Amino acid sequence: MDKSNPIIERARFLGIYSSNLDEFYRVRVSDVRRRKILHREVGLEPASGKLLRQIQRRTVELNLEFEATHLDVIRTLARHDIFLENEEQLTEEHREWLKRYFHSNIRKFICPIVISDKVNLAEVIADDETYLVAELRKADQYIYSLIEVPTDHHRRFIELPKITKRKKPLVLLDNAIRVGLPEIFEGYFDFDDVQAWSMKLTRDAQYDLSGEIDDSLMDRLSSGLKQRLTSEPTRLVHDRDMPDRVLVMLKRELGIAGIDAVIPGGRYHNMKDFLSFPSIGRASLRYSQLQPIPSKALDGQRNYFSVLKDKDVLLHYPYHDFYHVTEWLRQAATDPAVESVRISLYRVASSSLVIKSLLDAVANGKDVSVVVELQARFDEEANIQWSKVLTDAGVRVTFGIANLKVHSKLCLITRREDGQRVRYAHIGTGNFNEKTAQMYTDFSLLTARPEITAEVRQVFSFFNAPYRNFVFRHLWVSPVDQRKKIIQQIDREIGLAESGKSAKITLKVNNLADDDLITKLYEASRAGVVVDACVRGMCSLIPGVPGVSDTIRVISIVDRFLEHPRVMIFHNDGDPDVYISSADWMTRNMDNRVEVTAPIYDNNLKKIMIDLIDLQFKDTVKARLIDEDQSNPYVSRGNRRKVRCQINTYEYIKNIESV
Repeated sequence: MDKSNPIIERARFLGIYSSNLDEFYRVRVSDVRRRKILHREVGLEPASGKLLRQIQRRTVELNLEFEATHLDVIRTLARHDIFLENEEQLTEEHREWLKRYFHSNIRKFICPIVISDKVNLAEVIADDETYLVAELRKADQYIYSLIEVPTDHHRRFIELPKITKRKKPLVLLDNAIRVGLPEIFEGYFDFDDVQAWSMKLTRDAQYDLSGEIDDSLMDRLSSGLKQRLTSEPTRLVHDRDMPDRVLVMLKRELGIAGIDAVIPGGRYHNMKDFLSFPSIGRASLRYSQLQPIPSKALDGQRNYFSVLKDKDVLLHYPYHDFYHVTEWLRQAATDPAVESVRISLYRVASSSLVIKSLLDAVANGKDVSVVVELQARFDEEANIQWSKVLTDAGVRVTFGIANLKVHSKLCLITRREDGQRVRYAHIGTGNFNEKTAQMYTDFSLLTARPEITAEVRQVFSFFNAPYRNFVFRHLWVSPVDQRKKIIQQIDREIGLAESGKSAKITLKVNNLADDDLITKLYEASRAGVVVDACVRGMCSLIPGVPGVSDTIRVISIVDRFLEHPRVMIFHNDGDPDVYISSADWMTRNMDNRVEVTAPIYDNNLKKIMIDLIDLQFKDTVKARLIDEDQSNPYVSRGNRRKVRCQINTYEYIKNIESV
């Protein structure tokens, strides 16, 4: 909605919003819905029923805002000679061209599902795909059919032939199908008229992992993925122009219950495809590219290990080049001195240089062990396939710990140097994923400090033997001691404040939702500790409440890159402790996942970290104040200079790497 953003980036952000809302329904709303069903079964009327109604009401409000914003984006694109046209706006020339295009390029992907007593629609419809509900009318008789919009096989945006040099017309795949509707059904059905309206079904993404005691986790997850196709619906979004008779038919055939969300919307769904809005028109309609900055410590070095032996290296993506991590792994795969590689994988790119280096390492006779998290939500199927590829190549693959997701971002490389084993470690806030490293901001610490690498080795031992009593003095590890260590640090700041010394906590996380940690921050505020928190997503803490959180300020930054790092700074009366982490401040991250937090010991890197986080709180362009009534206004700039922290961060890193 911010018109200062380039128009094509605004169009793409419609896709981000849509994708996030889909996941919200598949995960969060599904959980609330399950609670309501379970409570109802035992005769209780839970608060979740009221919450579901509130979610439904708020979602309808947001949908109206979304549609208005979508319309504004379309109109603004048109002012820049980019026209997204529907089938009724097409010129006769474009309509005839599109009919031919449909016949040659789209029809082969279309196989309508004819709704009849022989078809269980709830079982065959795919989750979160856009369908056109086609109605074939003959006199006063109707036949209904569902057509999946084949976005897996064809791009959503079709560029039409240019009529003038400047005008760039586009049409959505949905509308190309609408133009080709008669051709789909002719020869099979006799009809006077055919119309179509869009719809999308969202299902519960929870797994039923119950099964035989000897089922492997992989087998159970594979079954769970199949089950997702037939799991309970949680939301039906439909074209508000869809006639009541069609909507009634859909709800009946899909088994939509009274507690499920039925949400009227515009004629287009799965707006997540707007993420791939084409790069057309003038360059000024998009963000200018920021070229990744090479690390002066690593750039051009043929042996990164010799660098890391002397000093720690901190990388900050996407400002730094993720190439340094893939190059480190490539060197490890080649280096004769390397004996073993240990790594934990949560999400990797579809074409992964990380995986390639692991395969190359095992081919070179190195001992390679990979912990693959099969329960990485919505990446389970890809991770199962990667596990098979790695196992077939001779990599030792394990699947973490029962009932605990492995969310840590660790790699440990062991080399033989002068007859001794020397270890090198990577500890990060983000995944080993080349693609997301271009869009997510994250930190990686590369170090050979023995006190750190020894404990990273212990974490890998913990994966295989969680029953052993591990003691960590430098790393904080969930669920072993992370919560306790955080509380100890907050208590130290409280003690400083109570003794009249400077006390401050600076926190950057994706989500702040753990009740105990929030209560502890309230206690710190009452003691006079200043708390600055940058929370991109969910925030259950309410700042600025008199007598409770007077000294707490919370901001959120949403900009061209997704803010993803977790950073903690405990200022300790001028002698700060700085940590990077894979863990958000949520109960699941503290108690139900394996997460690792690492200290930054190098004083120069510590200063850089503090400077970078300080830039977040100086932002006067994209920072929002999180407040109790959820109005979340932009931070007022007043007379201050314009600071857009992501751009200023890029310039800061560019400067320190050029000195």
